[in-house]
Amino acid sequence: MESNKNNYVLLIHGGVGTIIKENMTATKEAAYLETLKMALLAGENVLKNAGKATNAVEAAIKVMEDSPLFNAGRGAVFTHEGKNEMDASVMDGNTLDAGAVAGVTQIKNPISVALQVMQHSNHIILIGEGAERFAKQQGCELANPSYFYDEDRFQQLKMAQLHNEVILDHSGESAYQEGNIENEGKKFGTVGAVALDTHRNLAAATSTGGMTNKQFGRVGDTPIIGAGTYAHNKTCAVSCTGHGEYFIKNVVAYDISALMEYKQTTIQEAAEYVIHEKLKQQKGEGGLIALDQKGSYTMAFNTKGMYRGVVSKNHSPKVDIYK
Repeated sequence: MESNKNNYVLLIHGGVGTIIKENMTATKEAAYLETLKMALLAGENVLKNAGKATNAVEAAIKVMEDSPLFNAGRGAVFTHEGKNEMDASVMDGNTLDAGAVAGVTQIKNPISVALQVMQHSNHIILIGEGAERFAKQQGCELANPSYFYDEDRFQQLKMAQLHNEVILDHSGESAYQEGNIENEGKKFGTVGAVALDTHRNLAAATSTGGMTNKQFGRVGDTPIIGAGTYAHNKTCAVSCTGHGEYFIKNVVAYDISALMEYKQTTIQEAAEYVIHEKLKQQKGEGGLIALDQKGSYTMAFNTKGMYRGVVSKNHSPKVDIYK
């Protein structure tokens, strides 16, 4: 992308997986594309008014958290116990400050609380009830657990329990067809955003409901700085989506930054290597969005699709789903 000092860039993702056009209804496809565009416009509205990258990624993610289409916020999947446990994180590439929440059940927009943790606490990760007490103290909007109930998500849980399966980060249609587990239908529905603001600062943020039928308070890569989210003005801003355990083991978000810093690889080279070689060799599925201070970006994934979009000062919003 072209770079000039007043340029801004925003990228978003809404999850990866076996997302095939033939399996998508026209109505649902239109709904996804429209929500992705709304998220881009919300974030862009912050950036074009000289707002901070951290606020832009929050604004974009809130739109996706408020939509039942994505596995975050209102669309979060169910745990084995029939709860919705959500994780989110944000990082400022200028200061390296970061904030995250994990295992929260009553926060309407987990990403907003993650930002409050970064800005108004001495910690980086808050979990469960403690995170919710902090959210209330900061005036963040709470929601009754019934707010997060979605019938399609609940049926995903019932099918997962029937087959004794943990189903990876869904977004969209059920992973099951005609009562049989259809692995080719799985999706990873984590949402994320990365931004470059007009002050030349980067930020990254990610939010998720985790895995269907997860147990024992399982936490994935989303709230772990360096695994699912990372930002550093010196290198890049990264938000990941996919099978979280692989992203934790490979510290994927930080790995992109490290390759750029220590080996002087481009952002595209770093992402291609990590997603298409390193993870694939381990059978790790997923993708990421990454953006550097010059406005160069990449949207890499090793699955059949990724909900994604980009907007900049010089280009109108562009959204896509399929490979």
